[in-house]
Amino acid sequence: MARKIVFTSGKGGVGKTTVAANIGAQLALKGEQVILCDTDFGLNNIDVVTGIEKNITYDIADVIEGRCRARQALVQHPKFKNLYILASNHSSPDKYISPQSVRLVLENLSPQFDYILIDCPAGIEEGFHRAVASAEEAVVVTTPHLSSLRDADKVISVLKSYRLKSVQLIVNMVRGDMLLNGDILSPHAIADILKIPLLAVLPESDEVYLNTLSDKRRMFRIAAGNLAGGKIKYYDATRHYSGLLGRIRMGLKRGS
Repeated sequence: MARKIVFTSGKGGVGKTTVAANIGAQLALKGEQVILCDTDFGLNNIDVVTGIEKNITYDIADVIEGRCRARQALVQHPKFKNLYILASNHSSPDKYISPQSVRLVLENLSPQFDYILIDCPAGIEEGFHRAVASAEEAVVVTTPHLSSLRDADKVISVLKSYRLKSVQLIVNMVRGDMLLNGDILSPHAIADILKIPLLAVLPESDEVYLNTLSDKRRMFRIAAGNLAGGKIKYYDATRHYSGLLGRIRMGLKRGS
């Protein structure tokens, strides 16, 4: 049976969808069978982030309304053979879909997969509850900014009512130079404030999509390993700001 994990955030713009997609890709590279399920029916874009938007024939609404089987609605990623995308309702974006309907679709697929990663709409409105109702675990994605932390705290409070197996934290968009200068809270301090375990630290980057190479991919590989239950490691967001080149980079950051 698949681990059903919802990726959620208090506000938009924290990189939640990109984080879920890249962790899913890294799990797939490890040989795990993974579904990325988009439950953001208003601003659905996980198909765009994964680059398969032109390959969609059916979506989750088609499954629920009996136009196809659940397996038919899955799109296999062309580069990550163990990664499958289940798109949200492109055909009828304004149609109401109940939490129970989504849960039944995912429960039907669960025996065939190792992970189902559920991309949740930001906030705590109806779409949030529809996504979380299908999950057994949650990952809250935030940034070090105060407004993001406040909203993440609200989300965590609501998640407590679902009695999930675990609720963990990913701190995204961490600027190493600001961390070294003490201008932002450290990810560990943020986890202490929010009172949930720290799953991963992801530095600020303009290149975080699935075809990204080398160091950028490494940070998601570490996060995926932590999620899979391996020995916990954290990406060092300050590593590019050590030594002579690092001091030059910090000087350039200050001047920009």
